[in-house]
Amino acid sequence: MTVRTTRRAFLSAATMMAAALAATACGSPQDTASGGGDSAAPVKVGLVYSQSGALASYGKQYIDGFKAGLDYATKGTNKVGDRAIEITEVDDAGDPAKAVSAAKDLIGKGAKIIAGSTASGVALQVAPIAAQNKVLFISGPAATDAVTGANKYTFRSGRQSYQDVVTAKSFIGDPAGKKVVVFAQDGAFGDANEAAVKAVIGSAGATVSSVRAPASATEFTPFASQIKAAKPDLLFVAWAGTTAPAMWQTLDQQGVLSSTTVVTGLDIRASWPTFGAAGSKISFLSHYFDGASDTEASKALKAKVGTVDLFHPDGFAAAQMVVRAVQEGGDDVDKMVTALEGWKFDGVKGAMTIRAEDHALLQPMYQAKLTGSGTEFTASAQKSLTGDETAPPVVAMKG
Repeated sequence: MTVRTTRRAFLSAATMMAAALAATACGSPQDTASGGGDSAAPVKVGLVYSQSGALASYGKQYIDGFKAGLDYATKGTNKVGDRAIEITEVDDAGDPAKAVSAAKDLIGKGAKIIAGSTASGVALQVAPIAAQNKVLFISGPAATDAVTGANKYTFRSGRQSYQDVVTAKSFIGDPAGKKVVVFAQDGAFGDANEAAVKAVIGSAGATVSSVRAPASATEFTPFASQIKAAKPDLLFVAWAGTTAPAMWQTLDQQGVLSSTTVVTGLDIRASWPTFGAAGSKISFLSHYFDGASDTEASKALKAKVGTVDLFHPDGFAAAQMVVRAVQEGGDDVDKMVTALEGWKFDGVKGAMTIRAEDHALLQPMYQAKLTGSGTEFTASAQKSLTGDETAPPVVAMKG
């Protein structure tokens, strides 16, 4: 695995939190930043994410967003009180075993906070390590719902799958009596998406069925015919891999896109050309895209990274959470946890809330459309859903 270590000093978030401190605190930000520990010693933070492997592009966005978020949260001075924060970056290559090994090594070297987890499989393996060692873990782009409520030491800086599916549901209004078809590949990926749609949209009154195709399929006309025959009010497409362009072209040519509302997730900008001519005919649920929000944080992020993409906000929010945890908790991880539980803050997407009961991150989500074509596609928000509108059900904390 690749390890990069840098030392950064983080400014106290006293300026950002001034109003709250004035109303509730008797001590100074310097006092809370120390957390009862050595006020001069560095706080060690480990960032374990995909620098290489299948999700390296996601990891790149995450780390660039993280660095921009640190600059924003610390007003560019990079200090929390007088304490420096020592950051070590480790490449897990999307491999849970490598991530667990890296997390254990970082904890053994004194890291109080672990962040990152580009992949869901990684997050689910690192979360128990955080609980066993009583360190703070802030998962990143990993979308699996199972991270929420994993244990008291585990948080997330990105969205979860439930929030995606609730956004998809918003395209058909009241689902009662509606017909929904899930078009997905055979296998675990398709199973998970079908189960999520049934749980979220089916439980709200829709009739959910599926059309499944082998992952090796290259001819999609038969599947398009099945979809048209079902006459759904909503077609939810969950597809991954190199056959996506052919799949979308077939759905378009066979009239599926013009016969019903077709919804899928909007991935990173580099994937947009795969939609081809179908792109402007699809309705997208979106976690984020450049221009989706107009917040102070989004402006600061854009100033640092240029074109903002899907997972930049996850890194940015993680940095905001790290600064908050260190400011309020110092060396005391339990105080860090308490400081994050129930915290409301303004992120790239807007109003964010860390739900105290299970650490779900409530946040805006978007309905989006693409205009243009190919590499010239532009995304625009058709509707923004609030954090409350997309909130997942509260789950019992597992540990």
